[in-house]
Order: sequence, then structure tokens, then C-alpha cells
Amino acid sequence: MRGVRKTAILLVLLGDQISGQILKELTDEEVDIISREIARLNGIQTQDAESVLQEFYEMNVAQSYMLAGGIDYARKMLQSAFGPEHGKRMLDRLVKVLGADAASFDALQKADPQQLAKFIHNEHPQTIALVLSHLNPSQAANLLFSLPPDMRADVALRMANLDQISPEIISKIAVIIGQKLKALGEFSREAYGGVRAVAELFNRLDSGTSKEILDSIDEIDSGLGATIRHLMFVFDDLLLLSPEAMKEVLGKADRKILTVALKGTSDQLKNQFFAAMSQRGSEMMKEDMDAIGPIKLSEVEAAQQQIIAVVRQLETDGVISLKGAVGEQYVV
Repeated sequence: MRGVRKTAILLVLLGDQISGQILKELTDEEVDIISREIARLNGIQTQDAESVLQEFYEMNVAQSYMLAGGIDYARKMLQSAFGPEHGKRMLDRLVKVLGADAASFDALQKADPQQLAKFIHNEHPQTIALVLSHLNPSQAANLLFSLPPDMRADVALRMANLDQISPEIISKIAVIIGQKLKALGEFSREAYGGVRAVAELFNRLDSGTSKEILDSIDEIDSGLGATIRHLMFVFDDLLLLSPEAMKEVLGKADRKILTVALKGTSDQLKNQFFAAMSQRGSEMMKEDMDAIGPIKLSEVEAAQQQIIAVVRQLETDGVISLKGAVGEQYVV
């Protein structure tokens, strides 16, 4: 179906009150085109209605993931939820729709760091937050550290709350930034944003600086501070632990909890744990994983968080180091 026909069907399905509110946000020309298309509808077949609603739902899910954690995060979540191929198609479709706005940020990743620092120091904290959200975590951490100390928490808070800002406002800011950064370099299509980006950014800062900023955030929004801390290390980051560190984790982790945690992870990470065990130990773990059968995703995630708590405690005790083990890209 053509896009305008899908829009017409969706508005009819949503009802006159909601559709009326949506039409108020469109231009007169767009309203005219859609109204004529609605007038041409001679009933809506069930399969067409289901198809349009499903696509609308998927686009909203994809956009929510993108606003929450950027393109890379959205890709992982969509592929996990809908499978590699369908998840990729959903994201590609959304990126195609939002491409013009997303492109305004592309120059950031390859911009000269010194020029970029000069640029953001003269901007509003909201603009700075938006710029940082589209850099990789290491770049963002360096630039956040270059800001005046009294500004860092404010920028981090704004960055974490980007998903609560109207996409239209973000688009307008993006256009302005794009115009200012035309001379700073070419584009890279990777983008990040939201609370996850802040957590990854803090993983690149020294512990003293990240603690100082997090303490300031806690005073303003303790829930947000807790969420950032929760995301500062994810289960897949265990892939980058050394064999020695992995053995330390195995020595402290509850075997039953670890069995559940590994049910929901990649074969690569499973094999890394198995490699740190004795042959008999790995065989018993595999048997236990098969024996427990299907398990709820919520239970797997809860188990993974308990293992992460063990890892964090080992780092606090100075037994292992997590430097460089968070936010990296993996080849599976």
C-alpha cells in the first residue's frame, strides 16, 4: 500500500477524536491529501487493517527504542524481540523515515575533538546534551569532562531525559547543529541517546568524576541516578573479562543463579564461562541448563543482575577490573 493510503486507514481505525488531534499537527496540504484518500476508502478489509496497525505498532516500538538508547541500542532490542531479519527491516524503515533529521548529527562522530569542544562550550546545556548523545561513549566522556564541573550533572540529566522531549524539538535543534557543524567533517550513522548513553559515558570517566556527577543527579532525581548505575554494566560486558577475572566470578557466583543467567545469553558468552570451568564442571552446567527447560525472560534478567552484583563487588574489593569491559562492540 502507498503511504498515504496507510495513513488514511490508520486515521479511520483510530477514530474521529484521535484523528482530529493528529490532523491539527499537519499542514493544510497534507490534510487535504489525506482527507481525499479517506473519502476514496470503500470499506477496509480486515487484513489491510491488521497490516497497518501492525506496522504502526512496530514503528512506534522502534522509535521508542531509538529515543531510549540510540540506533545501536534500538537495533539490538528489535533484533532480540522480533528476530535478526525482521528487527533490521523495522529499524531500516524508521531510519529511512527519520533520515533527514538524523543526518544533521552525522558530522559529530568524525569532527575534530578540539573544534567540537569549542563548539559545545558556547551552546545551551540542552544542545550540549543532544550533541553528547550522538557521540560514542568515549568521545562523550571526554567532552563532558571538559565542561565546567557545575555544568556536568545538568548536561547528564538532560541527556538522560532526551526521550521525554518532543521529536519535533529535537529535529529543530538537529537542523541548527547540522548547519553549524557542516565544516567539521563527514557523517557517521551511529547514534546514541537516553539513560543508556549516560551510563556508557560514565563508564569512561574516572570513578571520582562519575561519582561526583551521579551524586549531583541523585539530589535532583534519585530514581534516575539508580537507573544510570543499573545500566553502567550489562551482562554481555562479561565477554571482555580476562580468563582470570572470569574464574573469580565463577568462584563467587551462585551456581543455580548462574545457570539461569546463562540461559538467556549468547553462545559466545556461554562458551567463555565454560572455558573457565573444568571439563566436568562445564558438562554439568550444560546438563543443568537443559534440565531447567524454558524459563521466563524476567527470571533470566533477574539472575543476570545478581551475577552483575557479584562482579561489581569483586571490582569494589579490588579483585578484578572492569576498565575497558563496558560498552564495547562484540562479534558473535
